[in-house]
Amino acid sequence: MRDERRILLVVLVAVGVARGLSAEETVILDMDAVRHKTGEVTTKEGHKVPIGTVELVEGKFNKAVRFSFTDGVGAGFMTASVQATREWDQAAGMSFYVRGDGSTNWAGLELIDRNDYSLRYAFCFPIDSTEWRKVVLPWGELIPELAGPLIDARSGYAPSGFGNLWFGKWFYWREYPAHAFAIDRVSLETDLPPGQSMRWEVGLKRFRAKLNARQPVTVVTMGDSLTDKRHWANQQTLWAESFAAQLKEKSGCEVRLINPAIGGTTLSQNLVLMPRWLKSAPTPDLVTIWFGGNDWDSGVRGARFREYLSMGVDRIRRLTRGSADVVVLTTCPGFKRWNTLKELEEAAKEVAKQKGTALVDIAGEFRRAGSADRALKEGLWAWDNVHLGTNGHRLTAEAVMRAVQEP
Repeated sequence: MRDERRILLVVLVAVGVARGLSAEETVILDMDAVRHKTGEVTTKEGHKVPIGTVELVEGKFNKAVRFSFTDGVGAGFMTASVQATREWDQAAGMSFYVRGDGSTNWAGLELIDRNDYSLRYAFCFPIDSTEWRKVVLPWGELIPELAGPLIDARSGYAPSGFGNLWFGKWFYWREYPAHAFAIDRVSLETDLPPGQSMRWEVGLKRFRAKLNARQPVTVVTMGDSLTDKRHWANQQTLWAESFAAQLKEKSGCEVRLINPAIGGTTLSQNLVLMPRWLKSAPTPDLVTIWFGGNDWDSGVRGARFREYLSMGVDRIRRLTRGSADVVVLTTCPGFKRWNTLKELEEAAKEVAKQKGTALVDIAGEFRRAGSADRALKEGLWAWDNVHLGTNGHRLTAEAVMRAVQEP
């Protein structure tokens, strides 16, 4: 149980209070002095204002650095450089101590390459405790925010390439409330216990069994602007809500819908933010994954998308403790991208088969129209020919519903 809690810390739990520096830790930032610089943002009036304050406070061991972010200022960071060495490649990950402000808000950490700022890796952590807690961060829990390789000293991105350690939030967080937290002793962890294997089932057997028994179910719909309720194209009709309503009507079950989709974001960015919805739905029954358009625009192609989807399925199963059945939806084509995104579609099919998830071929459903012109006439897209029209929402909801019902 102790090992399981240590791994699950990256979501919601902090492992107990440490008793000094262990033999497996190497300090990389003692936080006994202020090294981070306060970032600035430009207001609508063109004025530059700081995103908050950085100050030295009493720490767990000696001193610590407290980061305070101003309400509503927007995306920004407290920045500092680090000198990563080959020792980082030998480490299993890193750790730090955090004392939060007791709020339900979340904080962000980023490690960025010393030369290429597009190679940036993010982590989301809770600040709901005002006691010092140790956060253990295996390298695999740092998620690439753009189109970078996964962290792996042998076959992916080597941690020795890092040159920046920042605290703050990038544009895709979309929520920038006032919050504060203190950080002490950032260290390398050379030896971490293996994660406890989680049991999961192929396909949707467990979810269907709950429906047949008329038990309440929780559904999480991860996605971008095709799923985000706040997007203009989804204000009147949203496929996720239609699906949940159909599910309730046809099964007689109570259906709780959690929709964490964020317009303009990629799959990996949403994987960074998983802890936010896991707090309210730690053991969902069904999670849908639908991305691709923004991933393509950020430079992600078939092989990389396959890698991210595979990581995503594993991450969902691990962080939900194996409770969630998973549905992968193929990337939706647009009018001008009728065939452009096919390698992302194929990646989704391959991952679903490899990982034993359910698959909904939305691209195939769109192509039943026969051509992009016919799909346009059928009202599958909104006026921009990218986002879903009323019939596109209906088609998607019905396709997901069929996948849930079919054995």
